[in-house]
Amino acid sequence: MSGHSKWATTKHHKAAQDAKRSQIFQKISKEIIVAATLGGPDPDSNPSLKLAIAKAKSKSMPKANIEKAIAKVAGGSKEAANFQSYLYSGTGFGGVTFVVECLCDNFNRLSSNIKHYFNKANATLGKQGVLPYVFEQKGIIEVDNSTINEEDIMFFSLDNGASDFKNEDEVYTIITEPSSFQQLKNALDKEFKIENYNTAEVTYLPTSEIEVNKEKMEQIEKFVDLLEDDEDIQEVFHNAYCEEE
Repeated sequence: MSGHSKWATTKHHKAAQDAKRSQIFQKISKEIIVAATLGGPDPDSNPSLKLAIAKAKSKSMPKANIEKAIAKVAGGSKEAANFQSYLYSGTGFGGVTFVVECLCDNFNRLSSNIKHYFNKANATLGKQGVLPYVFEQKGIIEVDNSTINEEDIMFFSLDNGASDFKNEDEVYTIITEPSSFQQLKNALDKEFKIENYNTAEVTYLPTSEIEVNKEKMEQIEKFVDLLEDDEDIQEVFHNAYCEEE
């Protein structure tokens, strides 16, 4: 898998910016509301909700925000009644592959906007709902490496379902299959009493990458920002990286 620094470039979540942070919280709240609507407001009996909450916590989303989102469902809110998940992919910028994860209550609006964004960037859309072969869905858990002994967490993770482990850029990165993610995270919680994860979610990782220069990476980042500014788009991933400072 990619190193932590390269993984970070695929996310483009500029959490230091208040406006971006607020936007991320709004989108995660929508995921929590949808999960709670479909499976009930109790995370112990709703794996999808438990996953959404873990993701929220890893993004430093306040507990009050999480509880407010769940309370909307418990209070009978119909906010999530018509939301559905959609997956788009495409290529552009010299062969870079993009994966766009969406949560929307109006497919026609979403489809029209996605086509507009890709056309504007001279990028080509792939078949809707199909994950490109250069990406795979994985569970990823990242923890600050100053808090736990490397051998202890590495062997424990591998014994409890992890498929890969890295110690790079002051972060332990643990990779697992989506089906094993929650079980592994629960085991880590119990064994090491971890309170704060850098990342804890099921997401998309590139299996191969394309190196681009600084100028092209800036163009890619602008395209990703354009996509993520759309309220119907949850997250955007790509397989480009830039070694230039």
